[in-house]
Amino acid sequence: MLSDSLKKEIQHAYTQFLNNKGLKARYGQKLMIAEIAKTLGSIKLDDEGVRESQGQVCVVEAGTGTGKTVAYLLPALVVAKALGKKLVVSTATVALQEQIIHKDLPDLRQHSELSFSYALAKGRGRYLCLTKLDNLLTEVQSGLDPNRALYEDERPQIDTQAVKLYESMVDALAANRWDGERDSWPGGLEQVEWQPVTTDHRQCTGRRCSNVSSCTFFRARESLDSMDCIVTNHDLVLADLALGGGAILPAPADAIYVFDEGHQLPAKALNHFSYHSRIIATGTWLNQCNKHLGTLLSHISGAGDIDRYAEQLPAALTDCKQRVDQIYPALDALAQEVVLDPRQSHYRFAGGVVPDAMTLMAVELARGFDRLSGLLDKMLSELTQALEDPHCSVPKVDLENHYPVLGTWQARAEANRELWNSYAVPDSDKAVPKARWLTPVEMGGSIDIEVCSSPILAARTLEQSLWQHCCGAVVTSATLAALGKFDGFRMRAGTPAESAYCQMPSPFDFSRATLHVPAQAIEAGDAVAHTCAVIDALPELLDPDEGSLVLFSSRRQMLDVYEQLPKDWRERILVQGALSKQEMLSQHRKQVDIGEGSVLFGLASFAEGVDLPGDYCRHVVIAKLPFSVPDDPIEASLAEWVEARGRNAFMEITVPDAALKLVQACGRLLRSETDRGKITLLDRRIVTKRYGKAILNSLPPFTRIIE
Repeated sequence: MLSDSLKKEIQHAYTQFLNNKGLKARYGQKLMIAEIAKTLGSIKLDDEGVRESQGQVCVVEAGTGTGKTVAYLLPALVVAKALGKKLVVSTATVALQEQIIHKDLPDLRQHSELSFSYALAKGRGRYLCLTKLDNLLTEVQSGLDPNRALYEDERPQIDTQAVKLYESMVDALAANRWDGERDSWPGGLEQVEWQPVTTDHRQCTGRRCSNVSSCTFFRARESLDSMDCIVTNHDLVLADLALGGGAILPAPADAIYVFDEGHQLPAKALNHFSYHSRIIATGTWLNQCNKHLGTLLSHISGAGDIDRYAEQLPAALTDCKQRVDQIYPALDALAQEVVLDPRQSHYRFAGGVVPDAMTLMAVELARGFDRLSGLLDKMLSELTQALEDPHCSVPKVDLENHYPVLGTWQARAEANRELWNSYAVPDSDKAVPKARWLTPVEMGGSIDIEVCSSPILAARTLEQSLWQHCCGAVVTSATLAALGKFDGFRMRAGTPAESAYCQMPSPFDFSRATLHVPAQAIEAGDAVAHTCAVIDALPELLDPDEGSLVLFSSRRQMLDVYEQLPKDWRERILVQGALSKQEMLSQHRKQVDIGEGSVLFGLASFAEGVDLPGDYCRHVVIAKLPFSVPDDPIEASLAEWVEARGRNAFMEITVPDAALKLVQACGRLLRSETDRGKITLLDRRIVTKRYGKAILNSLPPFTRIIE
């Protein structure tokens, strides 16, 4: 039960916040504060400060305009401080992180009279590695170096222009114009530019590094211990949980989490526990490791017992290469089925079951990479000890330079071991199966085969690593409930049944938006006929003088529509893929600002997280109901598993997911209480199919025009 003192503190802080900002209370915001306060305020701790009560999770759906950031920050900060816990606020995007840390938290602290400290926690990969930058400029390494990238087609190209960029980084650091964070570099940095000068925990020598006193990552990390509130992202939280919790962020038992953009948490969790490897690229990498091993050892030989393990490395590398070559023909035969069928992108093993012959080869591959990973791990341990040994005969600079090399090798060997283990060990009858599939990848004119494995649900992992151990948690998003129920989110995220689940009323007047199903709309079952109908309809439906967003579920359909529209329309359209997302949005806004119309053609990533208020978006056109891509291996495996249990996957998964995505897409129109406009749906299944009517009735109460 929420104590009276905490209740009064929260109420007083909220009143002060509103009064100082000259705002009126929002009904949905007040309800959300109350629900979160009630859930977190009911947490009971034992004498050692460990939670002993249940019902510590609050799942809240709150749409745009609710003011949900203040609604969760205010009660969570007060309760966390009262319980002696840290508040960890996690988002799915850097943009929301920056908004919370630079706008929302300072604003709340200034106007609510609450006293708290806060900091931003980013992963190591968002910070510059001074050692790598120094090494790169000392000797621009060859693009053929196997340590520089995961796959051949991802190797960074260190050209003259890139060297100038890295030299400018040194100048900016020396002049205190840059703090070493990727996100604060003027103009932004592409991954291919950033990758050579950042690191991960496998490559980092940590406190033993010569540059540790100047390391921006460690300086940022040291400040977290004294903070009341830490803002981070889902990936970093999951990475910390994978290490047991408490390695990077506060331990789950000492934290109250808020997951904003919480609908993305299950998918992020799946990514953390999936594995993949490209066969040809892996074979090439193993050969290159053997080729470069002599050069590497010439610099670090004599560091502890490293030579004893290094002697065994050529045989381990060769063994893995031979076993990769042995399994390739069997994989290639299956991949060719996909190459020859333009309707397929993947070869999926039905039920996650791999043929016996392939399982046996996977067993040997797992053993081989286990041996290789173990040897590299021992060599890293010897290097670590040598770095701490003041009497080591190997110069410290050589140890530091080559530690990342072995770290990269070990990480890749370990990833291959985990992948082949997942193919070698069949799923038990009682367990939720894994999705296992192959994807042909074009690379330099030839075809490589990417072997993949992933859980189909993250529920069990999140339940065991997060929900059971955390002191408390809030999960919030504009879209968590599908068709009015939280069943789908619970299935994917594993949130406890006794959690509080609630939907907040929106402050928007949805009658300001019209949902239009025009006469030209046909059922989208026939792809060719539907594409022709969309091409015919768009010039008539779109206003050339206003900002519009057209959303597609298929890249092929998007490009087909664009290419067959009249030239005068193509000149007004910005198509996803031609420019970066940010550049598209920037150009779109510029066109609208000067009074000219602009049309965005986008896929799923434009259906959420895109904020185009007012004149920037007066019309959202949705080509068809956003059902998942039929050949998505994880979704197909999940549907298969549900069907095998005697349930209806289409009604239980496919339809609710489509309803959720449609709500997200419609949400691009009304971004403030004064916005207005039109949503046009060019898929008549919304009214002709029984499931379509269920989806239609789950949408906000827009003014409907169905021709």
